[in-house]
Amino acid sequence: MGIKDFAPSWFASVMGTGALALVSNAYSGELPLLRNLAELLIYLNTVLFFALLAPWILRWLKYREDALRDLHHPVLGNFYGTIAIAMLILSADYLLVLKNTTIAWAFWLGGVPLTVFFAFLIPYLFFTCEGIDTKAITPAWFIPPVGLIVIPISGAKLMTLTSGAAREIMAFINFFAWGSGFFLYLALFALVMLRFIRHEPMPCGIAPSIWINLGPIGAGTSTLYALVKASDFISVKEPFLAFGLLFWGFGVWWLVMAILMTLHYIRKLNLPYSLAWWAFIFPLGAYVSATFNVGTTFGINAIVNFGFALYWLLLAMWLVTGALTLKNFLLKGPGQRGAS
Repeated sequence: MGIKDFAPSWFASVMGTGALALVSNAYSGELPLLRNLAELLIYLNTVLFFALLAPWILRWLKYREDALRDLHHPVLGNFYGTIAIAMLILSADYLLVLKNTTIAWAFWLGGVPLTVFFAFLIPYLFFTCEGIDTKAITPAWFIPPVGLIVIPISGAKLMTLTSGAAREIMAFINFFAWGSGFFLYLALFALVMLRFIRHEPMPCGIAPSIWINLGPIGAGTSTLYALVKASDFISVKEPFLAFGLLFWGFGVWWLVMAILMTLHYIRKLNLPYSLAWWAFIFPLGAYVSATFNVGTTFGINAIVNFGFALYWLLLAMWLVTGALTLKNFLLKGPGQRGAS
């Protein structure tokens, strides 16, 4: 296997590694060494992004029919948005951890139009196809709205560095992104719940996608807080912060359900490695970040400590998934698939 079978879900590894870098930096106050880990992860992640970018582009140039086939697939198609989200996460890494606004702007300005493009293209393809069986619906459908929700992760901070018309345009982009992403997530969440209730458990190869639901919950909470705090025109901020606390609370329920369902696959079905294992990482990382932000915003140490405990689960899962990914890459090359 090679470029012809290069899976679009590869960029989920960049998303997950970038999220781990952000939360490592956030919790460096508890353990200063985590700051060094965060910086190391960012440099590693930058190399990983550009290493994956080359085969992604070459596949579109040399094997366009295969790339288009994946784009129209009811599961794989959603993963095309991961390249854009990876750019947004790298923007946040450079801005919030390394304080490099130049590179942060570069990744953000590249990631935003690509994120918006896929957020329209993928639903459009589903809306205009002959129909999709509800059995084919998975939490991977949350990826396009997650991309929109992630735009303010560095966009909110970058907005404060602008003024005049540029600041107004930044506000337009950030609030459009969060609002559309959030309500798209709500609509798709209903469909995913319907699929879970009406059909048997998802195929074992994509079982980790159960965790993706933590992505919009976690990222949505963090970016809402970032936007509200960065927006001078919102004079009463407490209702938005309280809503974020409630949104985060729903994530506790989903976290427990994701763990229970994963244990169900391990005990009674099967949980073979695939690139879908990266669905364990970014969503949990986003939720750990939200836990830190909620806990520190309200000064609730129990929530902050809960997030720190989850951080070690995240780090362990990243190490295991990364090791298995490297092993399979050496054995099979870049053509290993993420979902089917």
